[in-house]
Amino acid sequence: MHSGIGMTVVLAQDPHFLSNFVIKYWQELAGFVSGALCVWLLIKQNIWNWPVGITNNIFYIVIFLKSGLYADMGVQFVYIAVAIYGWWNWLHGGLDHSELKVARASVAGLLGYLALAAAGTGVLYWILRRFTNSTVPLADGLTSALFLTAQYMMSRKLIENWWFWILGDGLVIGLYIYKHLYLTSVLYVIFLAMSVAALLEWQKAARRAERAVEATA
Repeated sequence: MHSGIGMTVVLAQDPHFLSNFVIKYWQELAGFVSGALCVWLLIKQNIWNWPVGITNNIFYIVIFLKSGLYADMGVQFVYIAVAIYGWWNWLHGGLDHSELKVARASVAGLLGYLALAAAGTGVLYWILRRFTNSTVPLADGLTSALFLTAQYMMSRKLIENWWFWILGDGLVIGLYIYKHLYLTSVLYVIFLAMSVAALLEWQKAARRAERAVEATA
């Protein structure tokens, strides 16, 4: 009730508030909508998540460039490349080039992905410290490495990709607030909740697939 009254007062004082807000923040709003749609499609294992995700990456290349989050910006180009691979792999990466099914990572594989994220953090931190004016090289490098690893795992439809997204989302919310990307930080709160929902949904899908295999064995 109070928020509604407050909005009415704001609009009365400035009838162009909403239009000005959209004009000023349209890129973050577009990133918000395309990002939320992409994650929702991923929860449903819908192949259209990949082109929607690429659209989201393009918006965030511009947003992160303006905010000085250079690792996050550069990672978007890698996301696009991995998305193209993931798009193809989800369609043809299964048995006999069939649709790829949800799978679990082995212990050795999971340790390898953790090592990849750690190495990526070190490399990105060094690059950001040496070649850019980034004020948050460790945080930017760590979250970017986690998201890159998660994106590659997602392209292979591994359930554990969601653990990497959950950890990265939790860390990056604070980073974006620090960088005054408030709409983006709200988006990542939503991403965090959706990633938890996706983890649960993919685990259910994996159990269904395992039961189906056991029934035909």
